[in-house]
Amino acid sequence: MTLNRREFVNTAAGIAAVSSVGIAGCMGTASAKTGTLSTRVSDRPGDIDDFESCFVTLSTIRIKPADSEVKELDAGDTEVDLVDLQGDASALVADTEVEAGDYEYLQLDVSDTDATLTDGSDATVEVPGSAPLKFEQSFEVRADETTTFTADFTPVQTGNAGKYVIQPVADEVSVVYESEETTTTESASTNTTTASTNTTTTE
Repeated sequence: MTLNRREFVNTAAGIAAVSSVGIAGCMGTASAKTGTLSTRVSDRPGDIDDFESCFVTLSTIRIKPADSEVKELDAGDTEVDLVDLQGDASALVADTEVEAGDYEYLQLDVSDTDATLTDGSDATVEVPGSAPLKFEQSFEVRADETTTFTADFTPVQTGNAGKYVIQPVADEVSVVYESEETTTTESASTNTTTASTNTTTTE
């Protein structure tokens, strides 16, 4: 096919415009700043002394950016034994690269539990209402840094023998930033279900 001059110029201009959009899109993606969110879990005394073991499987991490919708992060069906996470101990759930910015809260989805009491009997451990565990501690993910968010929760016995529910421990949730000393305490207001922060041991 032969193009006259006007057709050739219009076609070239169209190709250039498409190329520019593609380049701009690539540049926009490349310029997005990210940091690492290191999600950990710990257990503070509730009724944990009733257990020989209390395995909890975490399937999904949910984080809420201040200016957009909730984002889901794969927790890889990480299994932790809350009996081993008392005191200053904590366990890594996942290290995930996310967009830098401010976040309003973090949630953990519990997909399974397997618990044995100290007398050898099985225990039923549930999440209230089958909802994610919500830790309404705001935090920041800083570009090219690691933010360590340690979510603290514990089993608490209900009225029925052998039945427990997992509850967040509000005043033991902590956020530590890589650029600051690990003894830094991030303060925050609390409500009945969520948390102010204290420091925690990190790896």
